[in-house]
Amino acid sequence: MSVVIRAQDKDHRALNEQIRNAGDSCLITGCCGQRFIASGMSGKNITIEGIPGNALGSYFNGGIITVMGNAQDAVGDTMNDGTILIHGNIGDAAGYAMRGGKIYVRGNAGYRAGIHVKAYKDKVPLMIIGGRAGSFLGEYQAGGVIVVLNLDEPQKKCVGFFPCTGMHGGKVFLRSDCRDVVFPSQVKVHTAVEEDMKELESLLSEYCSIFNLDLKEILSGIFTVITPDSENPYRQMYVAN
Repeated sequence: MSVVIRAQDKDHRALNEQIRNAGDSCLITGCCGQRFIASGMSGKNITIEGIPGNALGSYFNGGIITVMGNAQDAVGDTMNDGTILIHGNIGDAAGYAMRGGKIYVRGNAGYRAGIHVKAYKDKVPLMIIGGRAGSFLGEYQAGGVIVVLNLDEPQKKCVGFFPCTGMHGGKVFLRSDCRDVVFPSQVKVHTAVEEDMKELESLLSEYCSIFNLDLKEILSGIFTVITPDSENPYRQMYVAN
């Protein structure tokens, strides 16, 4: 049985101390903007009712964090491992410099989701956004995979301005034909082919199971795939000829 932690009137230090002492599993109720929840922790199964503040799961090293509503900025900042599940929307800079693990968002993401995401050896970070993403998605992405599904308002653009700016590694999947999206010159853009769809099926299977979504219906949509076009996208900025 999960230990219940009432977050009312607790700052993040007191709240995190209780989480550390709660054993493997806990339920946090009445969360209202406390920052750094579960920062640097591992082996925890944490469920949060309310709205956690910035840097939820920063430097997370393993385990599961489930937020039953929305979360604020910098979810999973520099996380190494584990899974963060957001049943609502997230703010800006989600997954900043994440080095491993998974962030699954049922709703929308703010600006700069996936900025500086990287991969190392067997660690391939994965971020799946069920709604839309704001501007600068995947900015300076160096590895990992970002998927934006645009499930709830398909009549709107799935992503804001300047997606994949400075991208030099990894891959982005957008559930859209992207005719209304302008990409930077240093990326390659193509409509998903059979091989891409097989990869997507594998990536989305767990996500759809968690959020009770129809995998086949999602895969019936058109996907656009974005990858870097150069190992050194900044060369043109520093070399005259």
